[in-house]
Amino acid sequence: MRILAVDTSGRTGSVAILEDRTLLAEVSTTAEQTHAKRLMSAIVATLEMADLAVEKFDGFAVTTGPGSFTGLRIGISTVKGLAAATDKPVAGVSTLDALAYQFCSQAYRVCPIIDARKGQVYTALYECDTRMHPKKLVEDCAVEPEQWMKRIEPPCLFVGDGTAVYGELIRETFGQRVHFAAPYLNAVRASVVATLGIKQILEGAAVDAAGLEPRYIRKPDVRVKAAVDFSESKLLTKKARWI
Repeated sequence: MRILAVDTSGRTGSVAILEDRTLLAEVSTTAEQTHAKRLMSAIVATLEMADLAVEKFDGFAVTTGPGSFTGLRIGISTVKGLAAATDKPVAGVSTLDALAYQFCSQAYRVCPIIDARKGQVYTALYECDTRMHPKKLVEDCAVEPEQWMKRIEPPCLFVGDGTAVYGELIRETFGQRVHFAAPYLNAVRASVVATLGIKQILEGAAVDAAGLEPRYIRKPDVRVKAAVDFSESKLLTKKARWI
């Protein structure tokens, strides 16, 4: 199965193409530009690296949250457009699942933690097993970090951009009983999103494009207008060379 995956849930954006277990191409960027300005070019670059056209995919995957409200809508709108244009299934992947899955073979419990601002974090808790599949012990939630520390029991590995903000609090709370992922692993990789997306599609858990929605966990402060206009984009027209 060949799948194209997108993550725009945080400051770092990522696009990847996976064919079964083989990574064909992946682009990750961290920049001041918004995802609306750089996502299309990242998709084009990834397609060109893999020498593939959009209609050659068996499905698509995208992170649906939690994360940046605007970023999620941009990524989801883009993938919905691709899926609708090609009539292919879509997998919506939890951002926290994608962070945790990178560590599914290690011995500690895994706690992905994303800075939700306003004194909160998006988080969940996972336990790994020998089948390389993390079991979710606590569902995705938005919570004050001090309250979250009272709910978990180390040893535990923390991963995500929230570690940069609350790392000292975590160390003060648990001391030597916690571990932290390397900083370059704190951003979601689209290749991991693709891996989880393939699993969903094969298990019949995919959705059609119309049914794909963001999972904000908490209510957005304002209603965010979709930032991708496909009527203007060459991505879904026959004029584009790689369609």
